[in-house]
Amino acid sequence: MNVPLWVWVATILAIVGLFALDFVLVDRRPHAVGVLESARWVVFYVIAAVVFGAGIGVFSTAAKAKQFFAGYLTEYSLSVDNLFVFIVVIAAFRVPKIHEHRVVLVGVLGSLVLRGALIAAGAAVVARFEWVFYLFGVFLIITAARLAVQKEAEQPEEPGILRILRRVLPVTADYNGGASFVRIEGRRRVTPLFVVMAALAVVNVLFAFDSIPAIFGLTKDAYIVFAANAFALMGLRQLYFMVGGLLTRLVYLSRGLAIVLAFIGVKLIMEALESSHVDGVPHISTELSLAVIVLVLVATTLASLLKTRHRPGIGVPAHHTE
Repeated sequence: MNVPLWVWVATILAIVGLFALDFVLVDRRPHAVGVLESARWVVFYVIAAVVFGAGIGVFSTAAKAKQFFAGYLTEYSLSVDNLFVFIVVIAAFRVPKIHEHRVVLVGVLGSLVLRGALIAAGAAVVARFEWVFYLFGVFLIITAARLAVQKEAEQPEEPGILRILRRVLPVTADYNGGASFVRIEGRRRVTPLFVVMAALAVVNVLFAFDSIPAIFGLTKDAYIVFAANAFALMGLRQLYFMVGGLLTRLVYLSRGLAIVLAFIGVKLIMEALESSHVDGVPHISTELSLAVIVLVLVATTLASLLKTRHRPGIGVPAHHTE
């Protein structure tokens, strides 16, 4: 899809505007975000993604719209797995509940900026070197195998980046009323709030290195790749507050994601073989990809909820409150 520069600029400004709107409406009065409030925002962002995808279908082609929806679902589902990382980081820093929204919002915004850089680099490599799809395909299949053997609801340990940030930055002992920077005895220091926001941005990218190759397996259009990532991340932070303790009930999530990643990995290798003019290679259409992704995610979710329907006391780690 040949996207004019003004469309890129308008899209980025619209995304920044949505982040700003969320920040003003929710964070103008710091408070613990409830399930109903976050659910309304999740619905809003899902509808926004649907409208955006429909717009691609109207102003471009139906094929491009299908690529966006397949990419959006893939990125969103992979991002859900990263919510466990959010839980670990926020619990490690004992973030006060009234500041959790700002922490997740700014962390996700920073993650989007970093992912944008990765997408730009990935698009340049993909456009120049077709053989990179073999590497992407193998990487996704290996990642799928790792996820398939992961234990049920296994949560990652505290990321090493947190320990590095604690050692390098002059961090204050408390949150100082939610400020990111404070001056103590004439020396500028950062608060734990700043550190945890930076950590979320970096860790979310590090734990999502599989998502960029995955979406390039569905579309090679950099604009669609960026838009799908943006909409998935915008809804992610509100999903964190909405699902809460339900996360640990998704015991088959890793296996479902493993199937999706393995499928896309195989698709990438097949497309690379087609590009190399190898005869007899089956073609996997966008429609089939979208159907597989939807069916696997629905089946994974339903199977997980059925298996854990009688489990008591499932929830996220308790956070420090003010």
